[in-house]
Amino acid sequence: MSFTIGDVVARKSYHMDMLFRIIDIKQGQSGETVAVLYGEEFRLIADSPCSDLVVISERELNQRHVQQKEKLDQSLFLLEQDYQLLKEKREYYATASYSHQEDFFHVPGKVLHLDGDPVYLQKCLSLYEKIGVPVHGVHCLEKDMPERVPELLTQYRPDILVITGHDAYSKHKGSMSDLEAYRHSKHFVQAVMNARSRIPNLDQLVIFAGACQSHFESLIRAGANFASSPSRVNIHALDPVYIVAKISFTPFVERINVWDVLRNTLTREKGLGGVETKGVLRTGMPYKRIQTVQE
Repeated sequence: MSFTIGDVVARKSYHMDMLFRIIDIKQGQSGETVAVLYGEEFRLIADSPCSDLVVISERELNQRHVQQKEKLDQSLFLLEQDYQLLKEKREYYATASYSHQEDFFHVPGKVLHLDGDPVYLQKCLSLYEKIGVPVHGVHCLEKDMPERVPELLTQYRPDILVITGHDAYSKHKGSMSDLEAYRHSKHFVQAVMNARSRIPNLDQLVIFAGACQSHFESLIRAGANFASSPSRVNIHALDPVYIVAKISFTPFVERINVWDVLRNTLTREKGLGGVETKGVLRTGMPYKRIQTVQE
């Protein structure tokens, strides 16, 4: 069976448990045809002999998308509930000291999102927009992230930095503690270190870093506030957005309980973790609407 770049496939040897997109086709060392795969729903990269792949039909693909949408909707519902509670709390504190009602405005944290996958980047940007998080997205290959991070921080001056893409752990390359046994963890770690060399304080720049099966401990040691993957499991493509939204909408005078962040994600504590962190939202007043002068 012939395959083309962009086909959505599953692996027979893994009981077709996950969907992948073919991003490259090459010759293996033994002469067999090998496909390079990106997870369709999870931030995993893998190589597979084409003989092990099955193309997913349009009907089955639609069925899987419906199932995923139900999970995403539930996670988004929890996030919106949190956002509403935060909004009511901000309004109470913003007006409690005043004898008259003033209009006020909120300045949520700005996000710079670096992603190794342009398809996932667009999905994340759409969700950021839906939630109302100000964001600038940059597609950047994982291996290029360490070099590009400093200039991008200077250019966009974000409150929150996301460094993500695809990753994978290979037991054939070493133990779980060996950074060299991971596809892109070392690039993520170096990118975090380069960012921290510019902004060392964890509350002045909040960093999320990692992808599927990434070396969680190294990312935290490098200076990430939140990272994947404590249990070396796969994380969902949109998990970074749920974490970032919670941080962006939490006032800077409040500290975020790590579980409050993780509970709205699709992967939760097996795939994501972090350290206590301050929010980045600020409230101001008065909010003045500019009225158009009619001649």
